Amino acid sequence: MFALVSPEKIQLPGGAVVRLPANWQDYQRLCQQRGDGSIPRIKYRPGEVLLMAPLPKHGRDASLIADIVKVLLDHGRQEYDAFTPVTMELPEQSGIEPD
Repeated sequence: MFALVSPEKIQLPGGAVVRLPANWQDYQRLCQQRGDGSIPRIKYRPGEVLLMAPLPKHGRDASLIADIVKVLLDHGRQEYDAFTPVTMELPEQSGIEPD
């Protein structure tokens, strides 16, 4: 499968990284276009956007680590909240979706 980035659709094969020249408004449009999905991951730095499609292995590893942390917190009777992925932004400067 080839990478496809258009105003209507973003489609990346697993493991792909695409670097595009872009401004903050382009980044915002890509985030809106993707909607509530978590793939591709989108990162903004001044002048460019990075689109990344993690491999399935990455998701399994992240899930396993999250489960281990929850077990340790439960064992220690620690309170915690689990959240869905979030996008952190410094408007006009950067945007990233951490794992």
